Amino acid sequence: MAATLPAFSAPRCSCSSSSSPRLPLPRFLPSAQPPAAATLLRGRARLQTSAAAAAAAVEVGGVKIAREGNVEMSILRSDVVKEGDPTNNVPDTIYSKFGLQLHRRDNHPLGILKNTIYDYFDKNFSGQFNKFDDLCPLVSVKQNFDDVLVPADHVSRSYNDTYYVDAQTVLRCHTSAHQAELLRDGHTHFLVTGDVYRRDSIDSTHYPCFHQMEGFRVFSPDEWSGSGMDGTAYAAADLKKTLEGLAEHLFGAVEMRWVDTYFPFTNPSFELEIYFQDDWLEVLGCGVTEQEILKNNGRTDNVAWAFGLGLERLAMVLFDIPDIRLFWSNDKRFTSQFSEGKLGVKFKPFSKFPPCYKDMSFWINEEFTENNLCEVVRGIAGDLVEEVKLIDNFTNKKGMTSHCYRIAYRSMERSLTDEEINDMQWNVREEVKNKLKVELR
Repeated sequence: MAATLPAFSAPRCSCSSSSSPRLPLPRFLPSAQPPAAATLLRGRARLQTSAAAAAAAVEVGGVKIAREGNVEMSILRSDVVKEGDPTNNVPDTIYSKFGLQLHRRDNHPLGILKNTIYDYFDKNFSGQFNKFDDLCPLVSVKQNFDDVLVPADHVSRSYNDTYYVDAQTVLRCHTSAHQAELLRDGHTHFLVTGDVYRRDSIDSTHYPCFHQMEGFRVFSPDEWSGSGMDGTAYAAADLKKTLEGLAEHLFGAVEMRWVDTYFPFTNPSFELEIYFQDDWLEVLGCGVTEQEILKNNGRTDNVAWAFGLGLERLAMVLFDIPDIRLFWSNDKRFTSQFSEGKLGVKFKPFSKFPPCYKDMSFWINEEFTENNLCEVVRGIAGDLVEEVKLIDNFTNKKGMTSHCYRIAYRSMERSLTDEEINDMQWNVREEVKNKLKVELR
């Protein structure tokens, strides 16, 4: 399985394999205030459509969302997809994922995996960890970046990498966006699971909406005072012991190794790898929380650890799921294969419909990025696009650069007709020309 997506819930330098130049960082308006909708997002707000706002429960994408006192709120399409707003880059294809909450479905691979991790923490830390799996995915720029020490000039803040609702509000890139809020609310042990969003390339292991789990534990001085270690060393040792136990809980008795790495919000930082199916597999990222985060949220004398993992990454391995698009399938031939509490049931392919390849060449401009191309293709073809791959590029004597991309169309549920593939490709070409301002060849 490809290891291009960070396992830790960390902002990334790049989600795309392209070496294309990045868009400039967004310009924030110093005087701009967060919109009213964003102000209401703090807390356990649940998603629901305004038409059913007064109902006791609402069904969104097959998930019934129950009413809980006054914490419920409505999020309209117009709150998220603001057509004509230059600070908004959220398409309808992303808005359509709101409220689906695959991680809360007990018979879904992601829900099964989440609950298995819960079981581990319940067994080994009975009653200690608070669990949050319904926090709203719309967060402020401060929550998503500033609160976890992402530098102001970090490329992850780019419109090329992140979905912006407006200049001050984004779709969370990671579950770490709730870290500071929960610390300020007094939580010291917590697990946060949810859908996260990143503008990304298109292939079998990348999708613009996926799911993460973050774990966080705070230690007070009296917990390490008699250990003979300082707080950082004590937290690091506890972290590694905890996560080695989790890996064994998920994968059985496997060989493990720790790799030093870097995240903006932890120091030291590590990745845990296991030897699985004759190869080293990255399971998660973690580290000892930067002291500045604790100090900013009222925990000056404490130390803490944090970890993050991608549910799809692990579920694809544990369930032998070959394509990340399958997680979003409602086809009973997929959904009926999984049952609550049964981790690691091997997925049995139910179809092998052939792909159809279409090539497209164009002269790029200085603003072109592969992520923008993928958004255009996905906006036309949806989940019928399997891969967008750069297969050729060259620069002519005039200094103009040409890219040739191969687009693979394939349904996981039926055969595509020549007519609909040709229609999609024609529409893709027109949209690429008009939206990306490139010259087709």
